[in-house]
Amino acid sequence: MAKKKNEVVLDKRVLEVILADQLEELEARRSETYCRRPEQDLIDMNSPQAQVVIGVRRCGKSTLCFQALEAAGVKYGYVDFDDERLEGIQSSQLNDVLEILYKLHGEFHYLFMDEVQDVDGWHLFVNRMLRRKMHVIITGSNAKLLSSELATYLSGRNKEIHLYPFSFKEYCTMTGVDTQKKTTLAEGLRRRAFDEYMKQGGFPELLTITDAKTYVSDLVDNILKRDIEKRYKMTYKEAFEQMAHHLLNVSPTAVVTTDLAELFHFKSEHTAKNYVSYLKQAFLLSGVKKFSRKSKVRTTQEKVYAVDVAMMNQRKDAFSGDNLGWRLETIVLAQLLRKCKVEGWDLYYMLERSGECDFIVCKGDNVLQAVQVSYDISAPRTRKREINGALMAAKATGCKNLLLLTDHNYEEIEQAGFHIKVQPVYDWSLSMG
Repeated sequence: MAKKKNEVVLDKRVLEVILADQLEELEARRSETYCRRPEQDLIDMNSPQAQVVIGVRRCGKSTLCFQALEAAGVKYGYVDFDDERLEGIQSSQLNDVLEILYKLHGEFHYLFMDEVQDVDGWHLFVNRMLRRKMHVIITGSNAKLLSSELATYLSGRNKEIHLYPFSFKEYCTMTGVDTQKKTTLAEGLRRRAFDEYMKQGGFPELLTITDAKTYVSDLVDNILKRDIEKRYKMTYKEAFEQMAHHLLNVSPTAVVTTDLAELFHFKSEHTAKNYVSYLKQAFLLSGVKKFSRKSKVRTTQEKVYAVDVAMMNQRKDAFSGDNLGWRLETIVLAQLLRKCKVEGWDLYYMLERSGECDFIVCKGDNVLQAVQVSYDISAPRTRKREINGALMAAKATGCKNLLLLTDHNYEEIEQAGFHIKVQPVYDWSLSMG
């Protein structure tokens, strides 16, 4: 059989060295300190389905799976395909990988495959493992590969778990900030920690890295080049990267693909649509659809946000500035998405002539909550705008659960027959988990 283009066939001795190195790294992890994350409980260790953890690169997917496997006390094989020595390996050699894992680990019934989307034809091997009653845990950094394609490849024999960078509560856990005490000192330290979190973001490795700008720049570059350009064999690479950085600089922002096509000289609006879709599939951007009872409106009008505030201005040559309102809104979105993924809820924004509401939380066609976000509502004009947005959403949807999140305000507002709760984001985030 002819070798496919770019296919790499590794000698078994070379494979064994690579996997032995990875085992050594795995052993070293056992002495490290980790934050237990709520998504760990979503991994079903007894399920016959593949457990698939997806999310942006470096958000902690492999650590989450490692913690789940260690907590379960099971014996497992481990392979990390995000290893440059395994680049280009094909599914035809996965049985060799399995054989060497048995040699290194002994017999096991759990198989952990990290960043598996880098292997062409991986699903054929995973299907065979599932038929053999192997418990398979997979991580990946591409939503398309591990969503619509995964459902087709594995015939529904998979469960998806979405992971995001650290929440504020997890950030506090890892930095030793008390989240329970009600003293003046504890409250002040929490506020200080939130100010740092709002600037730094939630990527776990940023807690120990001093050069955040280089780290985030390299991370974004990796996502653009490895997860998108290489996968989709893109033509307009430079223009695509310019568009990606532009959207990160101006996020949160409404997506107008005709404007993007003109600004970056794409041949068609269709190209711009595809490029935005790729950024969301690689989890660089999070999309929020416009709330409407009409399906066409929900599927065509969208706002995009950076997946984490670190992406907004911790990149080289970033010009997003320090707009605290945008950063606060991005943090709130990430927290809401975590909750919605667990609960099976949907999230929208609302925009009408009479005003805008940042987030509408829905369970089916039932609106559960309307959420406004504003860094500071001390200015009368800002206060009026945010209250009017919440009231507009309440009147349009019938929802009475209205929340206005700010940097530091606590308040209860009664207006036009509606009650609006005002709460600081840091306090709300801790109550959300």
